[in-house]
Formats: sequence, structure tokens, C-alpha cells
Amino acid sequence: MSSEVARLRLKTWVFVPVVVLANAFGDFFMKRGMPRSLQTPFEYIGALFQPWVALGVVLLIVWQLSRMALLSWADLSYVVPVTAVGYVVVALLGRILLDERITTARWAGIGLIVAGVALVGGGTEPQTTAPGDGPGAAR
Repeated sequence: MSSEVARLRLKTWVFVPVVVLANAFGDFFMKRGMPRSLQTPFEYIGALFQPWVALGVVLLIVWQLSRMALLSWADLSYVVPVTAVGYVVVALLGRILLDERITTARWAGIGLIVAGVALVGGGTEPQTTAPGDGPGAAR
């Protein structure tokens, strides 16, 4: 394995938790800060300036930028399923910190997500490409 491939794999293993946690906590803080009822578009714009909502927006910007970076070198077929573990994190945050009720059917779905992530992420190393080696690169 070349040093470039090893470097890309290390970056992938660092960025996956950043993507997952920024997405989950961004959604959590948005939920925590949103007013119960918003009637007009102006009220939605005003909600952006609530501290918890603003923190959520910042984390979702971090999520999007880190996901874009991750997708620039790791396979889409690896990134999307592995970062789906964020759905599990969101459910746990909702249950623990927001006291949300989660039905047995939802827990079963979360279990299926975990199984899918294990199948996709645990079987093989994430394939990565060096800059210029991706689709459309000059050969």
C-alpha cells in the first residue's frame, strides 16, 4: 500500500466521525432551538437567530463541508452507508436528551441500519482514490 493510499485511508477514518457527529448534533441543536409553531417565512428566518438553531446551522455547515471533502477521495458506495450511522446517533440523542419515545418498530429499523453499516464498513477497507485517479481523470 502506497503512502498516499494510507494517508487517504487515515483521513477517511478521521472524517467519518466528524461527518456523523456534525450531522447528528446539528440536527439535535436545530430541534432543541426551534420554536413550537412558526407561521410565516419571516418567523423561520427569525428562528435562525436563536442560539441553539444558529449552533445547529453552523454544525450542519461543518457537516456538509466535511462530507464534501470525504466524498472527494473516498468511494460514494462506502461513504453514504457508513455515515448512515448518524441516524442511530440522532435516535439516541432524541431518546436520551429530548426524552422522545421511540417505538419498537423504529428500534428495529435502527438495528437494520446498524447491520447495514456493519456489512458495508466492516467487510473491506474503504477504497480511496488519489487526486486525479477518479472518474474522468486523464489516462
